[in-house]
Amino acid sequence: MLNEDSGNSSAAGAMAAPAARIEAQDAGRVARIVLSGVWTTRAVSAVDRTMRQLEQGGFERAVIDVSGAAALDTAGAWLIQRLAHALRQRGVAVEVTGSAEAWDGLLSAVSVAAEKTAALQPGHRDWIIVSMLEGFGRVTVGLGQDFIMSMHILGAAVRGAQMKLGRGSAVSPAAIVKQIDRMGIGAVPVILLMSTIIGAIIAQQGAFQLRYFGAEIFVVDLVGILVLREIGVLLTAIMIAGRSGSAITAEIGSMKMREETDALTVIGLNPIGVLVFPRLVALVIGVPLLTVLADASSLVGAAAVAWSYSGIPPHAFINRLHQAVDLGTYLSGLIKAPFMALIIGIIASVEGMKVGGSAESLGLRVTSSVVKSIFVVIVVDGLFAMFYAAINF
Repeated sequence: MLNEDSGNSSAAGAMAAPAARIEAQDAGRVARIVLSGVWTTRAVSAVDRTMRQLEQGGFERAVIDVSGAAALDTAGAWLIQRLAHALRQRGVAVEVTGSAEAWDGLLSAVSVAAEKTAALQPGHRDWIIVSMLEGFGRVTVGLGQDFIMSMHILGAAVRGAQMKLGRGSAVSPAAIVKQIDRMGIGAVPVILLMSTIIGAIIAQQGAFQLRYFGAEIFVVDLVGILVLREIGVLLTAIMIAGRSGSAITAEIGSMKMREETDALTVIGLNPIGVLVFPRLVALVIGVPLLTVLADASSLVGAAAVAWSYSGIPPHAFINRLHQAVDLGTYLSGLIKAPFMALIIGIIASVEGMKVGGSAESLGLRVTSSVVKSIFVVIVVDGLFAMFYAAINF
C-alpha cells in the first residue's frame, strides 16, 4: 500500500491549505487508486511525484476512484487525466470512477488536452509519409477555405456597393478617390524607377547577346514585345502586391484586432462595403494606369541604353518599335491588369479578415498576403500566356 499526505503552507501566519491524499491498493494485477482530500492548485503540488511513480504502471488494470475528493479544479483534473493517459499508453486498462456530475465536463476537457500534450512530447514521431499526407491535406483544406472566403468577399463587393445593410446603395466617391491616391499616385515614383531600370537591363543584356550575330537592332523587338506583353504588367502587379496588398491586410487586420469590423456591423454598416469595396475599385482603376506608366518608362529606359550602348538613335528605336509591335501586343498585357488587381485586393482582404487577436497573427497574415498574391499573380500570368497562345493572340 502506498500513502502520501501533502499540504501547502500559505504566507506566514496563514492557515495551511487542505491536503490531497493518494492511496494505492495493489490486488494482484489490478490496482485501485483512491484519491481523497482537496485536489486544487494549492494542494496538489506535493503529490505530483507520487502520481509520476504510479504512471510507471506494472499492472494490467487500474481503477482511479475520485469519490473521496472534496474539491477539484483544473490542476487536480490535469494530474488525474495525465495519470490515466500515461497508463493507457502502457497498455493498462484505466477506469475513472466516483466523479461528481459537476466534474465530468472538466475531466473530459482536460483529458483531450492531456492527449494532445502527450502527442507533442519528444520521441513521438509520425511516419514520414503520414506527416506528408497530413501536411498536404491541411494545405488543400486551407486553399479550399481561402477560395470560398475569396468568393464571399468578391460577391459581397459586387452586390454590395451598398455601404448600409438593407438601406439602399451608397458608394462613397471620396473613399475611392482616397484609395486611388494612396495605391495609385503614391506608387508612381517606385513604379517609374523600377520599370526604367528593368527596361534598361533587358536592352543592355539583349544587345550584348545579339551583338555576336550582328543583329543589335532586334533588341527593340525583344524589349517591345517582352515589356508590353509580360514584364510591364507583371512587375507592376508584384510591386502593388508588396506595397498596397500588405497595407490592405495590415489595415483590415488591425481593425479586426480592435473589433472595429464588429462595430461597423453593429451600427448597420457592411464591413465589406466600407473597407474592401473602395480598395478593390481603387486597385482595378490604378493598376492598369500604373501598367501604362510602367510600359512607357521601360521603353524609355531601353531606348536610352540602346542609344548609348548600341548606337541606335531614338528615331530608329521608335520606327523599329512600330514595326515590331501593334495594338494587340499592347492590349494583351493591359487586359491582365484588372484581373491581377482583383486578385491582389481579394487575397489581401481575406488575409486581413483572418487576423487573430495578437500582433504575431497580424505579421503572419501580412507575410502570407504578399506571398500568396505574388504566387497567384505569376500563375495567372502564365495562364494568360497559354490562353493567348491557344487563340493565337
